[in-house]
Amino acid sequence: MSSLLPGPDRKLRCPWGVSTPEYLRYHDEEWGLPTADDDRLFELVCLEGFQAGLSWLTILRKRDAFRRAFAGFDLEKVARFSAREVRRLLADPAIVRHRGKIESTIANARRAIELRDEVGSLAAYFWRFEPDPASRPRRLTWATLRRMTTTPESIALSKDLRKRGWTFVGPTTVYSFMQAVGIVNDHLDGCAVRARAERARRAFVRPLP
Repeated sequence: MSSLLPGPDRKLRCPWGVSTPEYLRYHDEEWGLPTADDDRLFELVCLEGFQAGLSWLTILRKRDAFRRAFAGFDLEKVARFSAREVRRLLADPAIVRHRGKIESTIANARRAIELRDEVGSLAAYFWRFEPDPASRPRRLTWATLRRMTTTPESIALSKDLRKRGWTFVGPTTVYSFMQAVGIVNDHLDGCAVRARAERARRAFVRPLP
């Protein structure tokens, strides 16, 4: 995957985005588009944590099952999960049955409510870490993106989350989350979706605390 590749409509896209139908939908309809929805932000930061050691395609294919298992990633509901729910989730073959990641999601929901109560919303918190446009690569190529697995902002966000008691939020995981929710636009130069993502970012009203 060294350059842009054509999709079914022959338009060029990021190379990973045309490798499977699931990736194509995710790439075109979600990845890199900004959001301020707290439940969706929580879902994606948790799914990025579940992805550790696995492929993102595995997570995408299990995403509906994750949503059913974790009450749509509703913060209040997940925060009330008890040992009984942990046992239920460990017995659910439709999700990734990793005790540490399951317990982390529940604990992170509780930390997320604390954070929301402190600053007003998860969105207001996460968007604080949007990088200065001047710090971004002038031209984003596949080679550049592959080298950019973390950034100063993802390192700072990871450090702050861990200080607040979050787990499975290392700087690489957090950078993938920032890409997914549009805090950065990492569609490659020449990708058919890059301009649309950038327009959405320009129109997006950054949430304030």
